[in-house]
Amino acid sequence: MNNVVLIGRLARDPELKFIPSNGMAVTNFTLAVDKDLSKDKKAEFAAQGKPTADFIPIVVFGRIAETCANYLAKGRMTAVAGRIQTRSYTSNSGERKYITEVLASKVEFIDWGDKNTSGNKSSKSHDSNDGFPDFSEDDIFQPTDDDDIPF
Repeated sequence: MNNVVLIGRLARDPELKFIPSNGMAVTNFTLAVDKDLSKDKKAEFAAQGKPTADFIPIVVFGRIAETCANYLAKGRMTAVAGRIQTRSYTSNSGERKYITEVLASKVEFIDWGDKNTSGNKSSKSHDSNDGFPDFSEDDIFQPTDDDDIPF
């Protein structure tokens, strides 16, 4: 089984691109996930210049990719669920390069709000003052039958 769930902060702003052949949106970002270290060990690592987090590349496709690009920004706490993917390519110098990344099927915004509130580049803003982006129900909600609810 190939499943992964990560919670961390974005290490950089998301990069939105579109696949030329079909126009599908693709967003890439890096998630900084803290290592499971004690407070003392974390201070020791920091003093030695060792990383206290792992930096995981994340790839998202489709409508959620556009939403991530519009509302996520560097430093935002985010949860990602998906699978680990490895791929390879040949560089311009003829060297074989390997990439391991998480192909996200679900992204949840733990820190909400407009990208502008975190001091990052301007992006799509919303009119609501509640800190939540303006989504239509079709974007994020799926109907549920009352019989499916376990309580």
